[in-house]
Amino acid sequence: MLSTIKQAVSELSLPVPWGEIRGKVWGPDDGRPVLCLHGWADNCGTFNTLIPLLPKECRCVAVDLPGHGLSSHRPPGVFYSFPAYVADVRRVVDGLQWTKFSIIGHSMGGNIAAMFSALFPEMVDAVILLDAFGFIPLYPTEISKVMKQGMDEMLQFEKKTEEKKRVYTYEKAVERLLAANPTLSEDSVNILLERGLVRVEGGFVFSRDLRVNFKNIARVTLEQSLGMQSRIRASVLLILADEGFGKTSPESDKQKVTDKLLQGYRDRNHTVVTVAGDHHVHLNDPEVVVPFVSDFLQTNVFSQQLQPSGHTPTL
Repeated sequence: MLSTIKQAVSELSLPVPWGEIRGKVWGPDDGRPVLCLHGWADNCGTFNTLIPLLPKECRCVAVDLPGHGLSSHRPPGVFYSFPAYVADVRRVVDGLQWTKFSIIGHSMGGNIAAMFSALFPEMVDAVILLDAFGFIPLYPTEISKVMKQGMDEMLQFEKKTEEKKRVYTYEKAVERLLAANPTLSEDSVNILLERGLVRVEGGFVFSRDLRVNFKNIARVTLEQSLGMQSRIRASVLLILADEGFGKTSPESDKQKVTDKLLQGYRDRNHTVVTVAGDHHVHLNDPEVVVPFVSDFLQTNVFSQQLQPSGHTPTL
């Protein structure tokens, strides 16, 4: 049985042209590098309960993606999109001096992980998608509508006079987060709010950029998704939650699209499993997913010959 991470957690800050990307680091300096990417509107705290249960060989870095948690917001007029986040991941790993690493991505973070692995396949040795399909394809007729909506939202936002963020008591902030994510446990809510709130006069404001709520304007078709999927060289483990994204009507258009994505993974001998739980099962009940994650890393990363992969700078 693999021993798990016992090392202290440290804070990470990496410079980017518009500010900094913040995050947290677990594990030994010389451990096998694992980058952890959170979902939409979450932050790197989403991995607080999972990472300590992973094998001690892991050097885990979980980041707050731009516009989330404690990381800087993008400059005015700049969209949040999957390709932009992929470029952010490249900035992070270059800053860490990693040339080969594994990625664990939840939800939106899983989609970023898959796209990165398709664009930079030589850099990734294992991909773990937590309740994510890796891509969110749209029918060609839908793409123009979604792109226009995202642009309209941004332009309308820019026309407004500067608005102060709403100030909440901590209790009201908990209520708001639970309303948006009713499956989160009380402990999980408190974990996410550690980096999701900023104290101000009179209470707290949410730290995330309001622009992350706008429609992502960089969209792909199913054919484009399958094309990128085919470029991933790393082994892939996809863990779906039976009460999360894996729960759809068998005859729905969404299910038909995801079935093709899942078949694409299976055709390439990747692993697809379903576990009992909801969209945040990795945070609420990490013991459910950790055996799959640890065994996958042991088989596809730790048992392989160790190659130089750079190092994490001293923090």
